[in-house]
Amino acid sequence: MESEDRLSLAGKVAIVTGAAGGIGGATARLLLRRGAKVMIADLDGTDIRLDETENCATKLGDCAEEAEVRRLVEATVSRFGGLDILVANAGIEGALKPIDELSLTEFEQVLRVNVIGVWLAIKSAAAAMKKSGGGSIVALSSVAGTVGFPGMAAYTASKHAVLGLVKTAALELGRAKIRVNAVAPGPIDNRMMQSLGNQLGGGNPNAFRTFIEGRVPMSRYGTNEEIAQLIAFLASDAASYCTGGLYLADGGYVAG
Repeated sequence: MESEDRLSLAGKVAIVTGAAGGIGGATARLLLRRGAKVMIADLDGTDIRLDETENCATKLGDCAEEAEVRRLVEATVSRFGGLDILVANAGIEGALKPIDELSLTEFEQVLRVNVIGVWLAIKSAAAAMKKSGGGSIVALSSVAGTVGFPGMAAYTASKHAVLGLVKTAALELGRAKIRVNAVAPGPIDNRMMQSLGNQLGGGNPNAFRTFIEGRVPMSRYGTNEEIAQLIAFLASDAASYCTGGLYLADGGYVAG
């Protein structure tokens, strides 16, 4: 019973960036079910499938623009009275091609969203969490943050960088009672993996999926909801001694 209570997010205030995406949307819904008040954020509200309620609000903006991220945090604190949880989920795969074929613009775009965006989110959230006595920050890395992937130089570099940010932030913010962790999803059945299949599958995304599933010991793609469960755990008091870590949810992909 005690462990179940520590998984509850009742009374907590959360921000979820990239909430129009599969993992972001699943996470926002789960946090709401666990009792949190949630500010959902994305660049474009077209694909956000959550309605505003007493416990759920929406703020649109660019995660890589400092002023917009600051306004996101300010709007959350103003609406819900504080900030306890940040899920820095916003990210893009960008153009997938060999290193010597990537343009500077393509490379910079991915790093701007996936690295600068995460840094700005951590920076702004930490300031608010210090005022309220602590909190939990969960940033989305990837299995591509642990190993290399041909054709994915910018994305892989960005996800390695997220882990570096998380480790440093955990060291700096621990005394302020702010925990900082990274989640590394493996292949997940959502839009991003479909994009990877289309770009890297040589015109046959189904064959790409079969190939990837063949490298996963559990022989399947994961679901958005499975990643959300891990994020919600790290956001909760049940993970009170977890900080600075990388938590894989990859069906054993990296173990092979």
